[in-house]
Amino acid sequence: MASFLQSQLDFIFFFYGMAFILLGAACLAIARGGLGGTVDIWLFGTFALIHGLAEWLDLGALILGDSAPFEALRLAVMTASYLFLVEYARRGAIRLGYKLPDTWIYLSIIGLIVGAGMLGGLSASNAVARYSLGFVGAIGASLVVAQRALLHPPVSRRLLTLLAMVLAIYGVAAGIIVSPAPFWPANVLNRDGFIELTGIPIQLVRGLLACALTALCWAFWSQALVDTVASARYTAYLRRQFIWTMVAMVVILACGWVLTSRLGSSYKHNLEAEARGDAELLVNRVASEAAVLDAMVKSLAASPALPVLLGGGGSGTEQRVLEALQLDVEAAGALFGLVLDPSGAVIASSDRREAVDRGLPSEAAEAYFQNSMAGLADRRFERDPTTGMRTYGSSMPVRGADGRVIGVVVLKKSLERLETSLLSFDQAFYFVNADGVVMLSNRTEMLRSTLWPRPAHDLRSGPGRQAKTMMPREIVESVWTTADGVPAYVLCRPGGEGEWSLLIVFPVTGIFPTRFLGIVITLQFSIMALFYFYGREHGIRDSIQAEKSLELQELARGLRLQATTDPLTGMFNRRVFNEGLDAQIVRFNRHQTPFSLLMCDVDHFKEVNDVHGHLMGDRVLVRLSKILSRSVRQSDFLARWGGEEFSILLVGADEDAAVRFAEKLRTTIASTGFDEVGRLTCSFGVAECVLGDVPEVLLARVDNALYRAKMNGRNRVEAARPPLADAPELAPIA
Repeated sequence: MASFLQSQLDFIFFFYGMAFILLGAACLAIARGGLGGTVDIWLFGTFALIHGLAEWLDLGALILGDSAPFEALRLAVMTASYLFLVEYARRGAIRLGYKLPDTWIYLSIIGLIVGAGMLGGLSASNAVARYSLGFVGAIGASLVVAQRALLHPPVSRRLLTLLAMVLAIYGVAAGIIVSPAPFWPANVLNRDGFIELTGIPIQLVRGLLACALTALCWAFWSQALVDTVASARYTAYLRRQFIWTMVAMVVILACGWVLTSRLGSSYKHNLEAEARGDAELLVNRVASEAAVLDAMVKSLAASPALPVLLGGGGSGTEQRVLEALQLDVEAAGALFGLVLDPSGAVIASSDRREAVDRGLPSEAAEAYFQNSMAGLADRRFERDPTTGMRTYGSSMPVRGADGRVIGVVVLKKSLERLETSLLSFDQAFYFVNADGVVMLSNRTEMLRSTLWPRPAHDLRSGPGRQAKTMMPREIVESVWTTADGVPAYVLCRPGGEGEWSLLIVFPVTGIFPTRFLGIVITLQFSIMALFYFYGREHGIRDSIQAEKSLELQELARGLRLQATTDPLTGMFNRRVFNEGLDAQIVRFNRHQTPFSLLMCDVDHFKEVNDVHGHLMGDRVLVRLSKILSRSVRQSDFLARWGGEEFSILLVGADEDAAVRFAEKLRTTIASTGFDEVGRLTCSFGVAECVLGDVPEVLLARVDNALYRAKMNGRNRVEAARPPLADAPELAPIA
């Protein structure tokens, strides 16, 4: 189970990061809408977003490979996320009446993290960051959430209490069980020890806790929306949607996990097939060399002259044995051959100097001699203790007429020439002897070393000290493991009846990109599902709010005020404005009191409705009406003309004064933010009433000026031309 889960770390990092990003999105949505009576929740949301990014950076390191600069970047992003979490807890505690240090404390903590990195490396910095920020921030935030839960209604209180409990558990999983580091308790209580104890990667536990946090936060957000909208139909729909959203996400993630695993299995199958083919080539190459030597030894052991020589035969017998021994050595390309008596003494050698040079009057202590004297054939890779040369030796027992073992014959062949012929092989291969020592390899730096820890001592470092090895444990069969800290597939093929083994190491460079395709597909389906459910919820909410607005409008129609005011903005409506315009023209013709007519139109208002919805468009109009109402004098006459158009009668203002007033309004509106819509602009048309004007003519002139403002680029003020010059340009506003 542990091996399987370790192989799924890429998918674990994916849904771990996605859960935190969704958690951050929910928190920021709550903060933006001011829902649920929460305070500073944007800090928690920012923590979740950045932490989700940090987990996806860990996924990138797993897929693309890690390096010291990239590890430092991931550490910095993780630390930044925990700083927001600690700040959320600090502000929350202060609001609850606790006295805590100011933000200067963060400089001390960051200095501690940097100092740990300088002394113990990035792993030490990671551990200190999790201890000082991750654990403290999560526990502090959980206590703050638990305290604030008491201020909410029963349903929200239960959700927040559960969220606080899960957050505290996450604080232990993420802030106490850290990466291995060279100090206590990180050298004892760490993620390696956790997986050895439980068989589960701590990243999986953290990811599941992150999913629980996300589900609880989304449930709280939904409950806050229910309380805000206060509609039975919306409540029932939102509860159904929450259940279906959770079910859909579980199904998508489960299917994505299966797809990702299948893609990875396909890659593994292809790689294993390639490894088996390479192994056959190498094993056959070495086996063919060994087979010649084995055949010669077997033939020599069966020579009828050997029992005679070992039985004390004459010099003629010795000469025949020496000639046969020399011929076999030359035919097999061996270094030398020996004939040994039962005491291990050399009684015949293909090169007499060999017995002298080796300085071994007896071979009785050698394992091959003992095995052969026991009646067994012995084949092994070994290193000559005198010359340091790597050889392949084959020995056979020599039997007398009665079948008893009366001696041993051995041939030894150098591996140097064979190794030279195999250096061009692409993948790293290692022929190891029965003791696990590399005797033949195309990675010359690994020769005469051990690939895994040995029970006694490591041959590279000498007695009493175990050097770092390529692999964490002995390889006795093909396995997916790590080699020099890099994920790899190690094919193990025994040879020579167990006297030696071939290992081929394939660094895993393609499996994670292959699995990444499954992760991308899962992400796409997750996004589509979330957008669908969010869009449905938004549509239902707009529909219900629109229904409520219509109900209010229907109720207002029966009121007397409805006859004179616009139901949306509360301004005078067009009918009342027309009556006021008629009366003002009468006063102008009688007393020549100047006045000007101003028409205002919102630029690109259709896009506001199309992008943000008509409900948001109505909010913009209401906000704009308030700005206009604050800007006009008591003597002026303001009304909503229709749609996104507003009209103003400026009593006592000539054209210049009206233009200045319009410019001031234009600047004010352009600098005002309208919630989610952002900045908006308006175009203005201005016309001063002149003798002979009637309402229809004055309205046509100001309408033409507004049209020119639109045509000349919008967000501008245009004054009407004299009546005769203006008339031909009458046209509807686009």
